[in-house]
Amino acid sequence: MLKMLRDRWLGGTRTLRFPNGPAEFPERFRGRPTLDRSRCGDDCRDCAARMPSTMLRLGPHGPALDLGAALFSPDEAAACPHGAIAYTRDHRMATGSRGGLVTPTGEVELARALEGRARRLFGRSLKLRSVVAGSCGGCEAELVALGNVVFDLARFGIQFVASPRHADGIIVTGTVNPNMRLALEKTYEAVPDPRLVIAVGACAIGGGPFADSPESAGGVPDGIPVDLWVPGCPPHPLTVLDGLLRLLGRIETGTRGPRARAGE
Repeated sequence: MLKMLRDRWLGGTRTLRFPNGPAEFPERFRGRPTLDRSRCGDDCRDCAARMPSTMLRLGPHGPALDLGAALFSPDEAAACPHGAIAYTRDHRMATGSRGGLVTPTGEVELARALEGRARRLFGRSLKLRSVVAGSCGGCEAELVALGNVVFDLARFGIQFVASPRHADGIIVTGTVNPNMRLALEKTYEAVPDPRLVIAVGACAIGGGPFADSPESAGGVPDGIPVDLWVPGCPPHPLTVLDGLLRLLGRIETGTRGPRARAGE
């Protein structure tokens, strides 16, 4: 026991000081994509055809990026020979609407805090039920990482629970295949009002790489209203955490959670 305590003492604090400290990422990290229209060629259709996703949208007002469809693959940036598409180091991408993920430049309006009664209810304690609705497992691995000593989701008063009856909302991952659609709808109905819905990852947002498959519903069905959209394939844990804290109003106030101390 003494050796264990000694090792823990010498190991120091491993938990990130996020959001009150810098977010550090490995060199291979690819964050929010950007689009420089001044570098686009005469016809973006060739770039869209080469792209492994539908991230590049072509419309009457010119090209735009759909962060909800992005796979965050280097092949997406390489699809444009003019270098118009690039990835930044910015992990902040979660928005409050699906349309907010479509942008002509890559800049997005980040999620806003809940209002009124919902913020008072969920602001200090948020319980979430995870629904894996046909996923490869990548997004779930990142959600599991939120519970480790580095990110320590519980310090913000946010926890995953086993039953929707005990939850304040659901986190949906996966493309929502036919076998899981009814289960998702029943889980949503079992959560008491008021309830939150969070779509995590490209699959839950729009089907991801499986969007054209007959086994995919293209993400969360229209009948289930989504409060927070978190893009990524999969999203980095800090992308998820940033979105949750913005939804709860913690980023603006700097509050870490119910046990936070002044100045932290």
